[in-house]
Amino acid sequence: MSGTIDIMSNYTATRPIPMNSRRGTPPGQPGYTRQPRTNPLVQAFLAFSGGLVLFFLLILASVMVYDTRNAGKIYPGVSTAGLDLSGLSQAQAAALLAQHVDYPDRGQIVFKDGNNLWKATPRELGLYIDNETTAKAAYQVGRIGGPITRLADQLQTWYSKANIPPLMMFDQRVAYNYLTALASKVNRPIIEASVGVNGVDVVVNSGQVGRSMDVEAALQSLNEQLPKLTDAIIPLVVHETPPVILDASAQADLARKILSAPLTISVPNAAKGDPGPWKFQPDDLAKMLVIDRVTTGGNAHYQIELDHTALSAFLERVAPKLERTPQNARFTFNDNTNKLELLQNAVIGRNLDIDATIQDINTQISAGEHNLLLHVATTQPAVRDDATAKSLGIKELVSEQTSYFYGSSAERIHNIETAASRFHGVLVPPGAVFSMADTMGDVSLDNGYAEALIIYGDRTIQGVGGGVCQVSTTLFRTVFFGGYPIVERYPHAYRVGYYEQTASGGHDSDLAGLDATVFVPMVDFKFKNDSSSWLLMETYVNGPGRSLTWKFYSTSDGRKVDWETSGVQNVVPAPDPVYEENSDLAKGEIKQVDYSADGSDITIDRTVTRDGNVIDEYTETTHYLPWRAVYQYGPGTKNIPTSSPTEKP
Repeated sequence: MSGTIDIMSNYTATRPIPMNSRRGTPPGQPGYTRQPRTNPLVQAFLAFSGGLVLFFLLILASVMVYDTRNAGKIYPGVSTAGLDLSGLSQAQAAALLAQHVDYPDRGQIVFKDGNNLWKATPRELGLYIDNETTAKAAYQVGRIGGPITRLADQLQTWYSKANIPPLMMFDQRVAYNYLTALASKVNRPIIEASVGVNGVDVVVNSGQVGRSMDVEAALQSLNEQLPKLTDAIIPLVVHETPPVILDASAQADLARKILSAPLTISVPNAAKGDPGPWKFQPDDLAKMLVIDRVTTGGNAHYQIELDHTALSAFLERVAPKLERTPQNARFTFNDNTNKLELLQNAVIGRNLDIDATIQDINTQISAGEHNLLLHVATTQPAVRDDATAKSLGIKELVSEQTSYFYGSSAERIHNIETAASRFHGVLVPPGAVFSMADTMGDVSLDNGYAEALIIYGDRTIQGVGGGVCQVSTTLFRTVFFGGYPIVERYPHAYRVGYYEQTASGGHDSDLAGLDATVFVPMVDFKFKNDSSSWLLMETYVNGPGRSLTWKFYSTSDGRKVDWETSGVQNVVPAPDPVYEENSDLAKGEIKQVDYSADGSDITIDRTVTRDGNVIDEYTETTHYLPWRAVYQYGPGTKNIPTSSPTEKP
């Protein structure tokens, strides 16, 4: 075919004829041996391996050359603390470091606590730099590990440099000792404020906040800062603990205010006769001033007040003078109008509340007060001035009795009037037991009584209050014939003529056994108002007429009284009179000081009825002793009416 290329023939014609590798015999000729074909991948691998071996050989040769060139020297690019150590031996590097790295001696670490600063060099804090070890570490760069590692380190050091930190030695014991000494300057004990009194001067000491430096925190800061080899300010960690009481100036001011002027204590609404006022000068107050540390809700403070014990002792002395028993108003009953007429105003009861007063005093002085009032508790009486006969159930006279005392001395009449006045206008509540002794009070000269004859033991003697039994006897009879229950009654030791007298001046033996004696506080007369109404008592003494009349006003409940007497029985004649010498009497003077009376027994029976029903029965047997007369005579008296005078006891 013309114009056509036969790729195969062309390929065949141009293909070289292989030769026998052993004999050079062409193929197809005797002696030709066919050679195996080589794989291209194998050929490529073999070529790469050979190149790689060659590369490593070149690297090794370079390392050896580089090591040989820098034998005994620090590789280029190695520095420490800003100093280039390239090409220096270890000794040269150590010398250079010693010359230029002076941070332990030159550096400054400043510790700060507020405005207080303390400076120290790193060496004072225990920092040292090991130049030889640092130089050795610099020399080891690029020389540790296999060839590849060393070469890589060398190339990296040469290209990007290597900064070796100096090898430091930090002795924390040195730093700890330094910081402990510093803490002694920073630390401060907790001090509480205090207040005291010296004379009348108040002394105050301010408190102090406790401070404690945290040494461990400062040591930790040094551990972090010193490796940087730079100056630094380290704020100290200081723990502050305030005292429970930091400031006592307010309490001191209060104490000064208390002692700045006298303290006056008065009775509230003081009336004539009330005690006080009492004034305490600053010197006295200073001795009584107490400064106590108290805690409330976890908070403490000083409490300034006057000593409770001292105040209590003072108030206990004052209390009896202030005590006042509540007293009902006293009235008389107007028989014409059937209305009450005010005789004496009611008395509001009063007593000193000591505990409340102490509290009030300390509260008021804390407010700066110097004029204080006692805390007085009051008790209103049951019957006030505005009471009416209707409100008390008083309508009429329900009992009245009169006794006579002819022949009484002026002193005895005075005592009768004094004792009777204690009961005039007195009210007895319904259901109450009335005590004559409680109302009459102490029978003494101070209470207006005079000396007169009284029965004392087995004698009639001169004593305070003679004649009071005329009053008790009259009350007893008013109660007896009024039909009120008799709770307590005591007769006299012997029959007393006064109590059997009649209006005409004679004697009625039927009155024997209807007497009652009172000797405060041991002997009393008591009765009960068993009605549903108040009972008003009125007493009237007729001095010239020698009589005492006692009246009961209330509302009659229809009770009726029946009584009878046994009369005088078992009469025992009086003993012979006794004569005694009395040096106070003149010669020839004879005076009778006691009077004779026969002994006897008398029984009184009383029955009280209402609407035919017995509501009370009372029987009293009185045993009277025989009583001898007693005469006294002056020394040397003759013609004494007895052959054997009795010696003075």
